[in-house]
Amino acid sequence: MSNFWTSLRGKHAADRERGSKGMENPGYCSGSFDGLHHPSDDDDDEMVDIAGATLDFSSTDDVPPLSSGVYEEHNGTSRTAGMNGSGPSRLVDPLEDPLPGVGTYEDFNTIDWVRENSKDRDRHREITNKSRQSTVALLHSISDAFSGWLLMLLVGLMSGALAGGIDISAHWMTDVKGGLCLRGFWFNHEHCCWLSNETTFQERDRCPQWQSWAELITGKSEGPFAYIVNYLMYIFWALMFSFLAVILVRAFAPYACGSGIPEIKTILSGFIIRGYLGKWTLIIKTITLVLAVSSGLSLGKEGPLVHVACCCANILCHLFTKYRKNEAKRREVLSAAAAVGVSVAFGAPIGGVLFSLEEVSYYFPLKTLWRSFFAALVAAFTLRSINPFGNSRLVLFYVEFHTPWHLVELAPFILLGIFGGLWGALFIKANIAWCRLRKTTCLGHYPVIEVLVVAALTALLSYPNSYTRMSGSELISELFNDCSLLDSSQLCGYKQPANTSDTGVDNSLADRPAGPGLCTALWQLALALVFKMMITVITFGMKVPSGLFIPSMAVGAITGRLLGVGTEQLAYYNHDAVIFKGWCSQGADCITPGLYAMVGAAACLGGVTRMTVSLVVIMFELTGGLEYIVPLMAATMTSKWVADAFGREGIYEAHIRLNGYPFLEPKEEFEHSSLAVDVMRPRRMDPTLAVLTQEGMTVGEVESLVESTHFSGFPVVVSSESQRLVGFVLRRDLLISIDNARKRQDGIVSASQVVFTEHTPPLPPDAPPPLRLRCIMDLSPFTVTDHTPMDITVDIFRKLGLRQCLVTHNGRLLGIITKKDILKHMAQMANRDPDSILFN
Repeated sequence: MSNFWTSLRGKHAADRERGSKGMENPGYCSGSFDGLHHPSDDDDDEMVDIAGATLDFSSTDDVPPLSSGVYEEHNGTSRTAGMNGSGPSRLVDPLEDPLPGVGTYEDFNTIDWVRENSKDRDRHREITNKSRQSTVALLHSISDAFSGWLLMLLVGLMSGALAGGIDISAHWMTDVKGGLCLRGFWFNHEHCCWLSNETTFQERDRCPQWQSWAELITGKSEGPFAYIVNYLMYIFWALMFSFLAVILVRAFAPYACGSGIPEIKTILSGFIIRGYLGKWTLIIKTITLVLAVSSGLSLGKEGPLVHVACCCANILCHLFTKYRKNEAKRREVLSAAAAVGVSVAFGAPIGGVLFSLEEVSYYFPLKTLWRSFFAALVAAFTLRSINPFGNSRLVLFYVEFHTPWHLVELAPFILLGIFGGLWGALFIKANIAWCRLRKTTCLGHYPVIEVLVVAALTALLSYPNSYTRMSGSELISELFNDCSLLDSSQLCGYKQPANTSDTGVDNSLADRPAGPGLCTALWQLALALVFKMMITVITFGMKVPSGLFIPSMAVGAITGRLLGVGTEQLAYYNHDAVIFKGWCSQGADCITPGLYAMVGAAACLGGVTRMTVSLVVIMFELTGGLEYIVPLMAATMTSKWVADAFGREGIYEAHIRLNGYPFLEPKEEFEHSSLAVDVMRPRRMDPTLAVLTQEGMTVGEVESLVESTHFSGFPVVVSSESQRLVGFVLRRDLLISIDNARKRQDGIVSASQVVFTEHTPPLPPDAPPPLRLRCIMDLSPFTVTDHTPMDITVDIFRKLGLRQCLVTHNGRLLGIITKKDILKHMAQMANRDPDSILFN
């Protein structure tokens, strides 16, 4: 993609002015990045309606005021020199004296990828040239090249450590809802009973050191009263945890709610959301994620862990100049951080890299692939060193299957794929409808009450069923489990064979008839399936950190386990049937219900998110078995095909569109035959395009034009009559340059002429000195003709990450196309409301 940028910028080289000799990149100020003042990227004072957070555009703390002390300190010496000078005051040229703030972006705006990459190439070229001159400069060049790998190391270490702490804390707080350990309140249930000598294998979850709340309060562990006490304490802790989570999010970091993946996808596409990856968001998201998962709500921590890892990367970027001052370079780091998040969430480093490439990233060069791999490796190693689950595994539901699958089983695997696709399409439509209801009605005005009501309803309905009472990870672990001879799980409640030596390999049992325990478990699983499907729809999108991976996998795992047991019983009672003859004889262990649960989990998660390659690799890394890749691929691909038949958007793309983010989906095809002239502004009935002339306008005229419009930038033309295009100036750069010139250059008043030409035109003797602003002008803006097909224009915007593109006819400026114009046009062509695109 960088080669594409280089070639396209080369096409515009002929338009650059010859007077810019000596500049490495004539389009932008050489070296200006060294003096830029960047607004704080971790300021959480600004609010926006993201996953239900509150929008407050009145706060401008992230953008320093034009009259702030930032400029006063920078300008003091220049003003003094100007006043003490004996001759006329010199013209201030930002090319020679870079201005703080020029080249930065305002909140809720899109970055200019071409500009940022051009700045980085200039910086790298300057460092390379200097490295040949001295040893110190050579060492600086080496440290600059190594800084990216060092940053990846720090991101992996920090994210892995936080993920380990989140896992340990969530496991302990989930168990606190059921009781306490007498040996030490900081032990969870499993750790508490590890050292007990009074634990039996059949009742390994019971030990004298761990007591339920009924035992602690009433001294009794059995009976109706003890059950009611435990029931009430379970509801109490669920309400307490969920209340703390929503209050902390609402009070300190509204950006910490939701999954975070839709916003991260938007940020990686070039959108600026100040504070979304800041320090307060990281702290509150880490704490409230533990609380939300422990409350028993139908949500997971995997999606929010991607947000946590990206927060770590954004904060650590401030330690390195080349990432702190370049938005495009920072997004390369955030792409790698997304891979780190999935790596620590699932213990799948390779799957995390593929997830970032397939699902999240907008721009993913080869070096980002290598650094993502390294960061995911470091994060997985850190998590493995912490060993949060005490089983030397990176996830709670790591399993290994030993029975191979047969070709005939592809039929039920494909059935699971069909179910996953149908469930994914239904969930997306239902969840988006509920979230839209939340945004457009009074329901959205009471987020605390909503969370408490849903938490109470979840706890009330989930406690009586042991499969909904346990956490999502424990449920998936139970469903993935392959029954063995020593297994006491209710899902392994088969009738014991007369000859107990009739077992399969690796301590696995042959297929057996279902016993009363298994029948009870199947009924409970069927009820749990209905409950999970309904409650997840209203839970995802609330004002607490909420991931979707675990609930979706739970729905699929329950369905897969039910189908697996059904297939197993069908094979047991019909082993002489044609489809089973030859590979599933009587007494053989041919069907593995746990494998069906795993395939169902992948199918449902694929139907909701539309992941394919990364999902199969993640599930493969969870099981450690290469031979199960084909069933996973068949189910995942079927799931995607079925879900795409009802709509091509995954859940994250649907939430991006619901929130009105300016995200140009790279997977979406533009199938209409419109031209650039049909999309550009101004339209036929609109006022003429606001432009600046390269000479002849005064400072006062420029300021009044800027104040009377809300545009992010202005084309510069030769004159109002000719409309020949010269360049493009950003609004923010224009305001900062004028404000600094009024303070630094004597004689700059409203009547001063603004000049964008290389040489100052002749002026009357009594005229005030002109203001030269050529340096802040982009001399090579991207242009298309009015007859350029929109599908080509859309591809240019996607592949170059453009903010705007100018439309010309025979060299004369006609109009402008912005990313928002394209998104509105695409929405209109799809019969959607074009005004749903909220941001510039």
